[in-house]
Amino acid sequence: MNGNGAPPRVGDVTTSSASGTAARTRLERGRGALGPALELVHTGRAPTRAVLTAELGVTRATAGAVAAELEALGLIRVDSRPGGTGGTGGTGGAQGRPSHRLSVAEDGPVALAAQVHSDGFRAALVGLGGRIVATAPGKVTVSADPAQVLGAVVEAGAELLAQSGRRCVGAGLAVPSAVAEPDGTALNPLHLAWPAGSPVRAIFAECVKAAGIDGPALTGNDVNLAALAEHRHGAGRSAQHLLCVATGHRGVGGALVLDGRLHSGSSGLALEVGHLTVNPEGRACHCGSRGCLDVEADPLAFLTAAGRSPGPEVSLLQQARDLLRDEPAEPAVRAATEELIDRLGLGLAGLVNILNPDRIILGGLHRELLHADPERLRAVVADRSLWGRSGGVPILPCTLDHNSLVGAAELAWQPVLDDPLGALA
Repeated sequence: MNGNGAPPRVGDVTTSSASGTAARTRLERGRGALGPALELVHTGRAPTRAVLTAELGVTRATAGAVAAELEALGLIRVDSRPGGTGGTGGTGGAQGRPSHRLSVAEDGPVALAAQVHSDGFRAALVGLGGRIVATAPGKVTVSADPAQVLGAVVEAGAELLAQSGRRCVGAGLAVPSAVAEPDGTALNPLHLAWPAGSPVRAIFAECVKAAGIDGPALTGNDVNLAALAEHRHGAGRSAQHLLCVATGHRGVGGALVLDGRLHSGSSGLALEVGHLTVNPEGRACHCGSRGCLDVEADPLAFLTAAGRSPGPEVSLLQQARDLLRDEPAEPAVRAATEELIDRLGLGLAGLVNILNPDRIILGGLHRELLHADPERLRAVVADRSLWGRSGGVPILPCTLDHNSLVGAAELAWQPVLDDPLGALA
């Protein structure tokens, strides 16, 4: 304890030789543990100080100092009130003694998250823990000028920040395109009218800076970011080799998270699963091929297979969801559901054979197809994959609303998770 009875902070230094040496040791260990500790609380893996102590492999005093420093930075809350989980068993402290409870600070800093898709764009503020604090109304017009669109979405985000009065740690953007590294260009925004190779990261960074928003401005593929968010906060928690496949408003995307990190390949272009051929005689694809998953298993493909003409009132995704929910037994809708499940299952089976994931999560319309007939989809994957026959791979629905937005915020939060003191200095 320090002189006023509070737990020692990471930065506390005492004057006596012995205690000073101990304090400096805690200081060095504690500063190195700040990032890992924050990530444990951020992802919900350390709900108490006892769990934090065990996960970090440090003493209770060091864990207490780390938690106190993160609280002083306004990032977490430490609740020492009794009541909660106590005792032993990994959640409590000493025998019969409740451990301090840890949670993210509800009034702490936020990240500005932005998403652009074929049917519109949206901005949000996202706190630690993947918690969406505020969202701006979605816009439904995406022009052919990426600078105009990104300027509008950042303007909406800046208004949210001004209204909230929160500190902003940075900004993240999710786009429906492979994002080539290291330049941050949208290589193939097939479902937007943007030019191929648009420098979206540079444009986004300029818009963020012009709006007076501090912190880094980063960009990634929307399904990659959805997978990252689900791995940290949703259906992908604890998976070591997580495969995410999703169809949002147009097209199909995929992502792979290995040991907590996105696998993006040598230049950011890995897992372009939308261009797997699942029907050689199928629909023409924007990439120049035919029968790609991108055009055989997205909302437009579903509406077309069900004999419905899409309308302009709401997004294609919402129209497909409404049809699947309201008329599931109508023969044409049922036939379309089975057709898309079979196409999707064929694509997933090929990915299972190549990647051997320990879990698959499905987002967008694919989540609804899984709910509609889980046994059919799992049977197709099992029948077409060697690994499926040997025991099966769990196939689960994504659980986060707006997971691409949450994933975009994760980009902005990452420097803070890596070095809280340095990022917030």
